[in-house]
Amino acid sequence: MGYIDLRSDTVTHPTKQMREAMYRAEVGDDVYRDDPTVNRLEEEAAQILGTEAALFVSSGTMGNQLGIMVYTHRGDEVIAGAESHIFTSEVGGAAVLSGANIRQMVYPNSIPVPALIEGAIRTDDIHDPPTSLICLENALANGRVVPLEVMEGVSRVAKAHKLPVHLDGARIFNAAVSLGCEAKDIMRYCDSVSCCLSKGLCAPVGCVFAASREKVERARKYRKMLGGGTRQAGILAAAARIAITEMPKRLWEDHENARHMAARLNELPGIEADMASVQVNIVFFRISRPRALLDAIPERMRELGVLVNPEENGMMRFVTHFGVTRADVDAAIDAFAKVIGK
Repeated sequence: MGYIDLRSDTVTHPTKQMREAMYRAEVGDDVYRDDPTVNRLEEEAAQILGTEAALFVSSGTMGNQLGIMVYTHRGDEVIAGAESHIFTSEVGGAAVLSGANIRQMVYPNSIPVPALIEGAIRTDDIHDPPTSLICLENALANGRVVPLEVMEGVSRVAKAHKLPVHLDGARIFNAAVSLGCEAKDIMRYCDSVSCCLSKGLCAPVGCVFAASREKVERARKYRKMLGGGTRQAGILAAAARIAITEMPKRLWEDHENARHMAARLNELPGIEADMASVQVNIVFFRISRPRALLDAIPERMRELGVLVNPEENGMMRFVTHFGVTRADVDAAIDAFAKVIGK
């Protein structure tokens, strides 16, 4: 049985074009830097993201952790959002790998506030750890996008204090589509980025870490330390090249489907989706139902051909992506209405 999978955009499958490219890929040993397909991917990624260089890595988490490793020393402090992926979902990597402390910032709707960031930068007081990095996220995990003027404001603060800015750009292309700009326009305000290719862009594996040539070379050595030095990685890079050059062009479809989904959810009693927060392909909504029914939703939806994650603290999340059509959205919401008792 084929399922409509709304759990995440990490579940996307490589396209037919990607599979054919993987089959035909020229390969070499990437640790020796002689895999031509990886080399082309890294050159293209740097150009698209507006950086000097880029590095193909296995995951967004690895890309973010490399970003922290190249800018910090043990005992340093990193400023990041309290709801950011770097803090909540990377297994304490900053502490383990970099020996860095994360100063958690609470922002309205997770949108960074430059003045709050400036106020969190440590002084030279003997009791303070040195602040060495500011981490941002765009698009945000809550489905919102950080406006360019906010990015610029944070950049001004960072430059005034001679601090680098690392961007968790897992969905930077979704953010760019929402903002009506290019990814490199967002990167004007950042020093490095971790950009996932295996979410809505459909590559089976991979991410690029992009930054200055010096930082990418440093990250390359750390990547090897973490076990990320690969051999004939061109088979994966072939799909990643299509992901970063072609797939961003269709992300608007996922955004439109997400807005349609949110509107349909709002037609159901006891369901509240905040339309203003549906700025990319992620729909969060509040659901009011008895606990027994909430716990049963994932299994009942599966029986009707739809995969969803469980409710958490009265909230649910549905995610649109390549392979989820407008008809699939309607079918999924019809099934959901049946399960929750419209």
